[in-house]
Amino acid sequence: MADETALGDDLRFPTTSGRLVALKLLSLFGFLYLFILSITLLGGSFKLFGREFAEAIFQVTSNPIAGLMIGILSTAIIQSSSTTTSIIIGLVASGTLTFQAAIPMVMGANIGTSITNTIVSLGHISRGEEFRRAIGGALLHDSFNVCAVIVLLPLELYFGLIDRTAHFLAGAFSGFGGLSFTSPLGTITKPVAKAILDLTGQTAWLGVIIALLFLFAALRYMVLLLKSMVLSRVEKFFQRFIFRTPALSFLLGITITALVQSSSITTSLVVPLVGAGVIAARQAYPYLLGANLGTTITAFLASFVTGSNEAVSVAFAHLSFNAYGVLIFWPLKIVPLSISRTMSRLTQKSKLIPILYLLSLFFIIPGIILYFTR
Repeated sequence: MADETALGDDLRFPTTSGRLVALKLLSLFGFLYLFILSITLLGGSFKLFGREFAEAIFQVTSNPIAGLMIGILSTAIIQSSSTTTSIIIGLVASGTLTFQAAIPMVMGANIGTSITNTIVSLGHISRGEEFRRAIGGALLHDSFNVCAVIVLLPLELYFGLIDRTAHFLAGAFSGFGGLSFTSPLGTITKPVAKAILDLTGQTAWLGVIIALLFLFAALRYMVLLLKSMVLSRVEKFFQRFIFRTPALSFLLGITITALVQSSSITTSLVVPLVGAGVIAARQAYPYLLGANLGTTITAFLASFVTGSNEAVSVAFAHLSFNAYGVLIFWPLKIVPLSISRTMSRLTQKSKLIPILYLLSLFFIIPGIILYFTR
C-alpha cells in the first residue's frame, strides 16, 4: 500500500531530476533562440557597414590561402569551429563575403578546431609514454584535417569540386521541397534584431558586437547544457562499446557531436583514453572522422535562418569538405596515422617540440602567411 502511495506521489509531483531536465530543455530552447537571433542580428549589422566594407572584405579574402589562414587563426583563438562557420555564414548571407571566398575559410576552421584536443594532450606531458600516446591521438585529428585541405583545396581551386557539390545539394533539396530556406524562429527573431539595431541607432559596429556576444554565449551554454544531458548518460556506453567496430565508432562520432554541437569536446574525450592505453589511435580514427561530420549541424542551423541560398550552400560546402575527406582518408588512413605516429615520436625528444608545434601550426605560420598576403 505504501508503495502504491509513493508511486502516486511520484506521478503527482515531478522528481527533482525531472524538474531539472525540464529546466535544462527550456534553457536549451532559449539559447537556441539566442543563437538564431545572433545570426539574424549579425547579418543585419554587416549590411549596415555598406559597400566599402564589403569591398575591403573581398580584397582580404580574395586570396584563398589568406582565407584558409584566417579560418585557422580565428578558430584557434576562439577554439570553436562552430562559432567561426556561423560568423562566415552571417557574412555570406549579408553579401559581405562571397561563397567562393568562404570555402577556404571553412577549411581553415576545420584545422583550427584541432587545437583543443592538442592542448588537452599536453596535460599528459609529464608522463613519458602516456604523453606519446595521448599526443599521437590528438595529432591524428590534426593530420586528417591538414591532409584533407592539402588534397581538397587544389581540387576546389582548379575544378570547383566543393562549390559544385554544395550548390548541387542545396538545389536538390530545395527542388524536392526539403529546404525552403525559411524558419519560424527566423520569423520571430527578425523583429527583435531590428529592434536591437534601432536601439543602437543603426550603428553597425555596435550591432556586430552585440551579435557576437549573443553568439558566443548561446553556443557556449548550448554546448554545456547538451554536454551535461548527453555525455553524462553515455559515458559507460562510450567506454565499453563505441570502439568495438570502426562503423560503430564512426556513427557514434557523428551522433554525439551532432547532439553536443562541439567536435572539440567529443574529440578531446578520446585523448585521455588513447593516452591511458585503453584504446589505440587507429581505433579512435573512425570516431574522429564521424565527429568532423557531426559538427556540420551547427552550420545548417545558422544558415537556415538567414533565408539566403548562398548561406545554405556554405553549410553544404562544410558538409561536402568533411565528407570528401572521409571518403579519401578513411581508405588511406595509413597517411594520417603515419604522420601522427612520427610526430608523436618526435615529441619525446624535447617537451618544447609539442609546444612549438602547437604555436607554429595554429598561430605563427597563419600569422606570417597573412602578413605576406595582405
